[in-house]
Amino acid sequence: MARIPLYQQVCDYMIQRIQTGEWEEGSKLPSIRTLASQLGVHRLTALKAFQVLKDSQYVYVKDKSGYYVQKHAANQKKQQNILNEPKIYSYIKNSHLSDIHNKPVNYMFSTSLIDPKLLPNRYLSEHVKEVFDQYPQLLGTYAPVKGDKELLKGFSVYFQKYYDFYIHEESILITTGAQQGIDIIAKVFVQSRDYVLIDSPTYSAAVDIFLNRGAQLLPIDLSIKGFSLEQVEWYMKKYKPKLFYMNPTFHNPTGYTVPTEQRKQLVELAERYQCILVEDDSFHEIYFAKDPPAPIFTYDPCGYVIYLRSFSKYIAPGLRICALLAHPILIKWLVKGKALADNGTPLLNQKAFLYYLTSERVQRHMEKLRIAIQLRKEVMEKELSLNQFQWDSPAGGLNLWVKLHEDINVEKFKIKALEQQISIVPGNICDPLARNIPYIRLSYSFLNEKEIKEGIKILNEVHKLLKV
Repeated sequence: MARIPLYQQVCDYMIQRIQTGEWEEGSKLPSIRTLASQLGVHRLTALKAFQVLKDSQYVYVKDKSGYYVQKHAANQKKQQNILNEPKIYSYIKNSHLSDIHNKPVNYMFSTSLIDPKLLPNRYLSEHVKEVFDQYPQLLGTYAPVKGDKELLKGFSVYFQKYYDFYIHEESILITTGAQQGIDIIAKVFVQSRDYVLIDSPTYSAAVDIFLNRGAQLLPIDLSIKGFSLEQVEWYMKKYKPKLFYMNPTFHNPTGYTVPTEQRKQLVELAERYQCILVEDDSFHEIYFAKDPPAPIFTYDPCGYVIYLRSFSKYIAPGLRICALLAHPILIKWLVKGKALADNGTPLLNQKAFLYYLTSERVQRHMEKLRIAIQLRKEVMEKELSLNQFQWDSPAGGLNLWVKLHEDINVEKFKIKALEQQISIVPGNICDPLARNIPYIRLSYSFLNEKEIKEGIKILNEVHKLLKV
């Protein structure tokens, strides 16, 4: 995974503080030694950043005094030579999961989506016609940035009815999928060089989003038992991170679920060290035996948890509907970020989803869907068991986190699989530090049982071939 050179990250950090007015025109800047200590970089790295900003007329030097902010520096744009790259490349660095999905193959085990044949497409399409009858001017207007008022009310009723917690409409923001929610949160709360805790392994797109903001990622190990709270507290105490992004229920990619007691303790740590927890809960209703624990959000009395509940995976992926729940103070700033992103999720999508959300068919659909997905998971596990793969069978979600034989190179495995028309997610793009870990993610929800058997049979052969 490509990384922004360290001195360039320091440049971004300094420019942001100049442009936001935190470092005012004419004010003296921290010394090279002080800045290097604050950011945890070598003094030569800090010196190079100062030199680049001096050449770009952001700062100037006074002999025997130090560096100062240049007049009008806050209003000037970044110079091309700061990053020595095209402007678009200086902002968007990577989207590794998208790169994988864009490769056409016959067996797509990389897609953590549900087979469209399992979704209530006909019912939803019939309802869309009713939506146009009820709202004839639907396509002639924008939705409110915060979300359609009827849908906001519908979510409030939904969470109270099915999850027994009350959430006021003013604490809800509708985003165009969970990924947009993560992106807005990152843009609102994270600046270059800010520390962000993140579960490890984790959702690949979240890694890319935070890295594109210039964040310094601090991986928190996740196991079948959950997090090490000692590790979490140590990082919070030492680094004062802005956020802790996590996917604690049927985790993507591992399938693990953080136990209830840890959820309560995480909220206590967040409050003690003033770190916002970002709870991505995109698989909550995909369980196979029993309901998962209540969301971490429900244990938060003080507003330190931002909760993302996406419905894209298992109701209507094309509608891209996610409910972002947070304290009204945080919502106020997130709405500003949403306005800059797209000025509101399409109204047609929200009205179409509203009817489905408030109907009893939602629960009947989910009961059947859980059975169908569990059957596909069991088929994949049975086929994988014929080889030397290792994994922990998840109690929900859409993925298996599979360990390869120690002698196999994951990158070679990915390439050989692609040659056989099979896409997988290599473990390194799920690792916040892009380490070459001997894992792959296989999704069992997108292909039918016959396709799963065929694809895994081929993967077994690739595994045997590379193991020799």
